[in-house]
Amino acid sequence: MTSVDRDVVALLDDALHTKLLGYLQARGWKLHRAANADELADLIEQQDFHAGLLQLQRVGNFKLFDLVGRQQSLQWIALMDHSFWNPTPQHRNFLAGVYDFHTLPVDQERLAISLGHAWGKGQLLRQPPAQPDSLEHHGIVGSSPAMQAFSQALRKASKVDAPVLIGGESGTGKELAAHAIHNMSARSRHAFVAVNCGALPTHLIQSELFGHEKGAFTGAYQRKIGRMEAAQGGTLFLDEIADLPLDLQANLLRVLQDKVIERLGSSQPIHLNIRVIAATHIKLREAVAKGHFREDLYYRLNVINLQAPPLRERQGDVELLAQALLGQFAGDNGGKVKGFSRQALRAMNQYAWPGNVRELINRIRQGVIMAEHPYLTPEDLGMERRAADAGRPTLDDARARAESEAIRAALRRCQHNVSEAARELGVSRATLYRLLERYALSGRLNGKATPERSPSPATLAAVDKPTHPTQPTSLPDAH
Repeated sequence: MTSVDRDVVALLDDALHTKLLGYLQARGWKLHRAANADELADLIEQQDFHAGLLQLQRVGNFKLFDLVGRQQSLQWIALMDHSFWNPTPQHRNFLAGVYDFHTLPVDQERLAISLGHAWGKGQLLRQPPAQPDSLEHHGIVGSSPAMQAFSQALRKASKVDAPVLIGGESGTGKELAAHAIHNMSARSRHAFVAVNCGALPTHLIQSELFGHEKGAFTGAYQRKIGRMEAAQGGTLFLDEIADLPLDLQANLLRVLQDKVIERLGSSQPIHLNIRVIAATHIKLREAVAKGHFREDLYYRLNVINLQAPPLRERQGDVELLAQALLGQFAGDNGGKVKGFSRQALRAMNQYAWPGNVRELINRIRQGVIMAEHPYLTPEDLGMERRAADAGRPTLDDARARAESEAIRAALRRCQHNVSEAARELGVSRATLYRLLERYALSGRLNGKATPERSPSPATLAAVDKPTHPTQPTSLPDAH
């Protein structure tokens, strides 16, 4: 980085300018000194600066305060004498908008470090504005080739009214992508209705999707408008579509073909004008081959196929996302956190992010809340150990993740009946119980499993010994 690249505007008196000039120049900074507010205004008008030094005297210049607050991308460091330890209300408002401040006499080494952080933040804020076709205002952040291709595909999908199937790992932002398609489409003035197919109780799915009339079944005390009808004119987003039971898949196929539904307890047809976007982290082609998903429904949904890229394939996007998220969560700690340490950025860039963007959001929000210092460290993000091992998943991690996901899917398809799930997976019931304990999935059976007698630990040990004693080290997927 050249000295020209690190220009700094400075309002300093002769003595302080002389003291700082040589030290900062030796470290690659070029000071552009102004003697008063008018000269400072001229310098800012003539050239773009990312950082500035401002020496504050006992008597405040409120014209200067107004000038300093105009440019968000110009980060100011205030140099103050001790009179500012008891600032006036006007001074206090001004200081709230300053990036950092130092009392005189200046600690030059600390000032140089602070100046570097301020300049870096100013440079980030000075990035060119989003282009008209950018998706940043839809929440899609990223400049990697993978994200550029994905964003272009989203724009193309928004221009037509065909069904869309969005694939990708958990936490990659599939619902956000569906929102972006809807918001850019001709249906944007109407509702976007999201349904998590994996979270709906099996006995209520039809009522939730199609609605019901009063008295249609026990507990139906009044008419209910279903999710499909609520999306009239807009977009219906079916998340985790692979979790939809086979009989409901047939009903959905019929709706997509005929665009007509009937509420439960009614014979009155309701004509729909909706667009359907579906998403899943499961490979539907494989589910079709195994008989777990209807082939005709797959082709009906898969008119436009999009794949949300995992975060590990989005080179250079981690830091962009992290900075954007930090801006969202900064208020959780009273604005105390200002950025990331170099070690934290290195750890984030080296990590494989098995939980993708959802995991990144979780770590940064937790770090902001718990941080004790202005710049987040790997420890704040819970990544100190991961930073040491370069963050790449091991073969055991991948195997554990695949096993856990297969078990979750089988339980959902078998309505949490352990015996049926074990038969489907080709393992003994004892083996499945052991795997449920290993991956902390036994809690999913509470109140859901078909009554079965659980084998004792001794029986499990005798029937089936663990083949992979190592516990999975990757974080479980969020669903």
